[in-house]
Amino acid sequence: MAENDKKDDGDAKPEKPTPRWPWFVAGIVVLGFIGIVLAIIFVPNSKVWTNDAYVMVHYASIAPRISGQVSAVSVDDNDMVPAGQALVTLDDRDQQIAVVSAEAALERDRAQLRDALANVQRQPSLIQQRDFNVTGIQARLALAQADRTRYRNLASSGAGTQQNSQQAESTLAQQQAELAGAKASAEAERHQLDVLKANGEAAQATIHSDEAQLEQAKLTLSYTRIPAPLAGMVSQRSAQVGDYVGPGTTLMTLVPLDRVYIIANYRELALKHVLPGQHVRIHVDAYDIILDGVVQGLPPASGAVYSAIPPNNATGNFTKIVQRLPVKILVSPNQPQAHLLRAGLSVETTIETGFADVAGVQAHTDARVTAR
Repeated sequence: MAENDKKDDGDAKPEKPTPRWPWFVAGIVVLGFIGIVLAIIFVPNSKVWTNDAYVMVHYASIAPRISGQVSAVSVDDNDMVPAGQALVTLDDRDQQIAVVSAEAALERDRAQLRDALANVQRQPSLIQQRDFNVTGIQARLALAQADRTRYRNLASSGAGTQQNSQQAESTLAQQQAELAGAKASAEAERHQLDVLKANGEAAQATIHSDEAQLEQAKLTLSYTRIPAPLAGMVSQRSAQVGDYVGPGTTLMTLVPLDRVYIIANYRELALKHVLPGQHVRIHVDAYDIILDGVVQGLPPASGAVYSAIPPNNATGNFTKIVQRLPVKILVSPNQPQAHLLRAGLSVETTIETGFADVAGVQAHTDARVTAR
């Protein structure tokens, strides 16, 4: 019996040690998980994302500057037009008549100016003629004075008659009166020269006024043709041929699709590391495409500040609300699919806050201006 027990003990195999590598793997997994959690908690994320973002654009409202009846509408909704193309034309017959009337008034006053200048040029000769007349009368006056002296002496000596002496006195007085009249006439002609010069200046001023009125008439005539102030797509056309419109009446809207930008409303807590010039990835929901952009700048105030009734928190019942700030994002130029953007589309934006190229904002702006 004892021998059998010894035999059984000799046949028993030693137990294998338990492997330790599963514990090492589990430890590594746990440490990695802990590291990831710590990284999420303590390491700031280099990207900030929001889906509260939309495509925006500064569009132009097309309106006339004068009243008139619409005679032609050259475009329709969704038409692309270049800058300067005629959009709407107003009936211009009244303005054409005003231009013709202004031109006629200008020609009439130019003729009056030429007449006034001719009178000014002719007046010196008239003055000279009056001066010659004064000189001739002065010569006759000297002769009359000599005759009076001679006849007076002859009458005193008895060699001449009293009648001749009196006649000489009368002739002298007549010559003196003629001289005074001639001098007055010459002086009047000199004053007339000043009057004629003033008339010429007045005529010249009238010419300037007529020219200004003609330019105003031509400008008003040009207002009957309403051109596109910029290149873009026509929208909300309301103008119809035959409509009578007044100044400021919106006829249509012109949307410059090459000037669209993104307004992304980020929570204020997400803007800690956002700077102008940082790269942005723009996901367009409508087309499921990705576009590149750049942060143009941060706003000076939140949207609540510009609301009709700004929040007034100076009360006892205060509830803190996290605000959102509209960040303006420029779409990078020279992207084949950027032309698909339309104002109002929803997008998702991701700002990469790991770097900021402030000079990139100006570069993007210059490229957009050049592309226009």
